[in-house]
Amino acid sequence: MSRNQIILLFLLSILFGLAAVFFAKQWMDSQLQPQVEVEVVEREPVIIAAQEIAAGSVIEEQHLTTKLLEKSWRSEDQFTSAEELLGQVVATSIYQGEIVSRIRLTTPGEGSTLASLIPENKRAVTIRVNDVIGVAGFLLPGNKVDILNTISYGQGSATTKTVLKEIKVLAVDQTAKTKENKPVIVRAVTLEVTPREAEKLLSAKSKGQIQLTLRNPHEPEEKVVKRYVAPQVTIIKGTQSSNVRVRD
Repeated sequence: MSRNQIILLFLLSILFGLAAVFFAKQWMDSQLQPQVEVEVVEREPVIIAAQEIAAGSVIEEQHLTTKLLEKSWRSEDQFTSAEELLGQVVATSIYQGEIVSRIRLTTPGEGSTLASLIPENKRAVTIRVNDVIGVAGFLLPGNKVDILNTISYGQGSATTKTVLKEIKVLAVDQTAKTKENKPVIVRAVTLEVTPREAEKLLSAKSKGQIQLTLRNPHEPEEKVVKRYVAPQVTIIKGTQSSNVRVRD
């Protein structure tokens, strides 16, 4: 074999070696590349609150906006159309950005905004007030008051007692919700009471003047301590009688 043939074979071997290395690297790179699977997510619009909507408010167009949500995350309680919500009454406050759902709304037939705020087994009673009875206008919806009853028996003779405690103010005049803290002279106050408390309030009003006293919302609740009174029996001996406590 001549010298030229040996050099040619040597060059060919180098060329084939480089080609083998190149194709081997290409194959290894293709094996190392991750396989990316593209997941198709289907979305559809839902109605969310564009601003905070207070309990008892009537929903209007400016309260609402839309947001795309994955279809699999949607529930039957959510809304896709703002027209379904317009005019409905909010039962509990809806916060900005929250998805509006049916559980946040009053059920059909509950009536106006105030009626939707009354809990079960409670009643709303409205009483006429003046600037004195209405705590000089410092009453606001959500406050709690005690109710005092003053009965006059003549000149210089009168008694005052507390007939109801911790009564919630539902509305002042025709306002059930407000963000204002300024005093306003009102003509009527609507209170949240039980049927029994409503009877006591109206009876007290018919007997004399009533007065509202504003409570501190952070005042701790009074604990009622029940005392145990041992039963007694009466022992009669002839013309004498005596009471004896019965012990366990």
